[in-house]
Amino acid sequence: MIKIALLTCGAEWSGVYREIEKAANSVGGELVFPEVDLSYIDEVEERLGFKVGSANLKLMFARAMSIIEGNTDAEAVFIATCFRCAEGALVRNEVRKLIQQNTNLPVVMYSFTERTKASELLTRMEALTTIVERKSLLARKKQEGISLGIDSGSTTTKAVVMIDDDVAGTGWIYTKDVIGSAKEAVDNALKEAGISLDQVETIGTTGYGRYTVGKYFNADLIQEELTVNSKGAAYLADKQEGEATVIDIGGMDNKAISLYDAIPDGFTMGGICAGASGRFFEITARRLGVSLQELGELAAKGDWRKIKMNSYCIVFGIQDLVTALAEGAKPEDVAAAAAHSVAEQVFEQQLQEVDVRDPVILVGGSSLLKGLVLAMEEVLGRKIIVPRYSQLIGAVGAALLASGFRYKKIKS
Repeated sequence: MIKIALLTCGAEWSGVYREIEKAANSVGGELVFPEVDLSYIDEVEERLGFKVGSANLKLMFARAMSIIEGNTDAEAVFIATCFRCAEGALVRNEVRKLIQQNTNLPVVMYSFTERTKASELLTRMEALTTIVERKSLLARKKQEGISLGIDSGSTTTKAVVMIDDDVAGTGWIYTKDVIGSAKEAVDNALKEAGISLDQVETIGTTGYGRYTVGKYFNADLIQEELTVNSKGAAYLADKQEGEATVIDIGGMDNKAISLYDAIPDGFTMGGICAGASGRFFEITARRLGVSLQELGELAAKGDWRKIKMNSYCIVFGIQDLVTALAEGAKPEDVAAAAAHSVAEQVFEQQLQEVDVRDPVILVGGSSLLKGLVLAMEEVLGRKIIVPRYSQLIGAVGAALLASGFRYKKIKS
């Protein structure tokens, strides 16, 4: 069992503690509670010089210091506070920084509601245990040998061949049959790289179909997309040290992930009715009669302020755009409104739940749309990094991490 130190305020009285425990137990985790006495709580408050009103938040600081000073046997830390508490959000972030700067323990944060269920916490707990179990693997900063990464996504399947720390071949197709789509993407990547599957030394899979595809290709690495995508994004952006934020806009959903040394410590995912996803852009492009690339160029030229959008939902959002076109709106203004709607929804619904840290890295297929990049920069008020192969971060991350198994295979 992996020992996970729980630092929380309000989880017990809100009923969320049992859900946290269920999620931890389901992935082989065991919750532990740093023990501190009242005098130690006061001592820590004086030492840190950080005054808070809540007794439970003071306890969080003391328990964090107990971990730092080696008084608690823990392999990972889960920090959770109520989403209603502004002071709790501030303390949660300060405790996170305190632990990361003074220990090597992986940390994941969460802002819970009274209705939070174990299923909502499962991805975070799975990522936390993955970080513990594969800590040395996630520390890998360079790809070695010949490795293949496959990202079996809900909308598209991507494959990347990497040779000696360089992307040598890529494959990208729409997901239909999971195995068939993976085979086609892999064939395209191998052909571009000029090699055969027999020459590949290691294989990694991620994404929704990772287990099915991993079993078919006898993969060395089968890993959830949160840690893999984070690693791939940080690697491609050359930001593997220090803090960063990844915004991943996928085909059917989006993710916002806060990183420390290329490892996630907080994230949120979702979007109303796929209204902040690649699917929304596909429908908009089809309605305008242009390609996705052309949609991005149009959006960069238009003025979103000229279009009235009343909903983030993909159904009603498209209806607003169609109405605007019927009233004589310019296609570029409609495209710009679509891009701004996605950027605004990511900001208002995803980025309010994570600690946004510079640099901000935009990835996923939608990151290739010029108008979206400009819209994100306008909404966030900061420059955005879009790395090369930004649409392939999952496959790149899988190939990078899978190469860590190369020496084990050579040795055996």
